[in-house]
Amino acid sequence: MTLDLEYPEGATPLTDEEKEGLLLSHITDRSELNLWEQRGISSAEQWAFKRRPVNLLSEEFIRELHKRMFRKVWRWAGTRRQTDKNIGGPWSQIPMALRDLCADVQLWIENSTFLPDEIAARFHHRLVSIHYFPNGNGRHARLMADLVLVHLLGCKRFTWGGENLVDAGECRRRYIRALHAADRSDYSLLLLFVRS
Repeated sequence: MTLDLEYPEGATPLTDEEKEGLLLSHITDRSELNLWEQRGISSAEQWAFKRRPVNLLSEEFIRELHKRMFRKVWRWAGTRRQTDKNIGGPWSQIPMALRDLCADVQLWIENSTFLPDEIAARFHHRLVSIHYFPNGNGRHARLMADLVLVHLLGCKRFTWGGENLVDAGECRRRYIRALHAADRSDYSLLLLFVRS
């Protein structure tokens, strides 16, 4: 069977080779894929919030979380992308960009550079912008931001618009607009969105 995916606004298309990494041959469309991925995400959330990870701001943890989110659906879960995408810099520069981001967040926390919500929102935006994985970056970065809030900053999770951000709709459009504004260093829309 062929995996026929329609991509909502702001989604990253998979290459044919990446689509071949699908572990579940019965999945043929986006709605089935989203259902199976959500099961893994729910399981990963339970694991990640159970106890405070020692190395939350590390490439090792970031990869492990993605793997736990998508390992039952994608063979490449938890692995760095090997192709350039419609978002993110060259794939060869990803490790350095991620190390810089994690170091920046640690510094922001230690020095109270920003309020907690802004630290988590900026972290989320940059992690999405790096686009470490072939797919699932937005969902992964939202969960990572929530983990930073809860485990490192002692705050409640974001509400992320209170609706499904995977499917196309007004909530997703607001989220994408907020990310585009953050690309221009304007975090005001993102800060409003994450608690709406």
